[in-house]
Order: sequence, then C-alpha cells, then structure tokens
Amino acid sequence: MPLDPQQTYVLLTPDGTMTQFSGGEKFWQLPEKEQAQASTGWLVSEYLFAQDWPTWETHPDADEFVYLLSGEATLHLEQREGVCIIALSGAGAVIVPRGVWHTAKISVPCRMLHITRGAGTQTRQAKSVRAKPISPLQGV
Repeated sequence: MPLDPQQTYVLLTPDGTMTQFSGGEKFWQLPEKEQAQASTGWLVSEYLFAQDWPTWETHPDADEFVYLLSGEATLHLEQREGVCIIALSGAGAVIVPRGVWHTAKISVPCRMLHITRGAGTQTRQAKSVRAKPISPLQGV
C-alpha cells in the first residue's frame, strides 16, 4: 500500500518489522508513549523545507542519514575546528556522525529524507553557534 513519507513515518525495528506512525506535525502530537516507541528503532521520515532550520540538533545514540531528494541546501556540522559546511544540490546524501550538532540552511525549497534513531535527540536554537567555517575535507 503506497504512503506519503511526509505524512507517514516508518519505524524499522530490530526484529525486521516496520511500524507506521502519523508523520509531520501529527507525530509531535502523539502521546509520549507512542513517541517513545518510535525511538526503539530507525525512524524514516521525509520533510519539505522552504526555510532554514530554526534549530541545531544532535542524535547521541546513532548516526543520521540525510538524503536530499530535490532542491538545494547546505548542511552545517559543528566540529571542534569550526563548522563543516556541505553543499547539496538536486540530490545527494550525507551521513551525520552520532553526537554531531547539525543544522541546514535552505537555498532552494527542498525535500529531505532522514533515517536515524530518534532516542535522545536534542535540539537548541540555531543562533547559538558562531563558529568559523572549515573545509568539508577537514571535518566529518
């Protein structure tokens, strides 16, 4: 049965089954118990971004696979040396290492597919980091 990954998130569980959850804003309105269940495996979700992310985020329990499906964005990954900036256009992917704070700046409205373990995810306001840019070759 077809589904829209912006409206229906999929949880890939350790035993190989998949569970569907309401996506988008509805996901964040789910009861805490259901949101906690979504943290027990790998959550697959898609987002449409027209503006920069308002926050930085980090996933302390796992890496995150970020796949740009369309549009144009730069991912900003906070490193000890500064912020590693990775430009993506049209299509492309980045693996954000576990525990790395990251955000995105949107140049052209885009769609991104994310796969990560949601457990322990933390966020902070995007304006809280003022680090010097570094080459992607030095980072990640």
